[in-house]
Amino acid sequence: MTTTFYDEIGGEATIRTIVHRFYEGVADDELLRPMYPEEDLGPAEERFTLFLVQYWGGPTTYGDTRGHPRLRMRHAPFRVTPEAAQRWLVHFRAGLDEADLTEEQDARFWDYVTHAAQFMVNSMD
Repeated sequence: MTTTFYDEIGGEATIRTIVHRFYEGVADDELLRPMYPEEDLGPAEERFTLFLVQYWGGPTTYGDTRGHPRLRMRHAPFRVTPEAAQRWLVHFRAGLDEADLTEEQDARFWDYVTHAAQFMVNSMD
């Protein structure tokens, strides 16, 4: 039986902890909050949770319901600046700090999100 990173970190419960803390930060962030047009951040939180669950080797619910992630396309309507990417990482760091990950697991997750944040930048001003 193959163990995935998803399994190693504690599965969906761990990812939900990380993402929930992330969105607590986004809710009060003047730069990032406008990028989430829904009044309630709950649907965005659920989508992001399901995406990360699938990305790290868990159930494919995200792809089954939303199709291919197409991350750059889905973020294209928003001005994602280097500053926004850094603010996003601040909140994600807080989420990772809430999780009970080993140093190696944390480093692997952090490496992925730092690359992802830079990949989403679509405006330099």
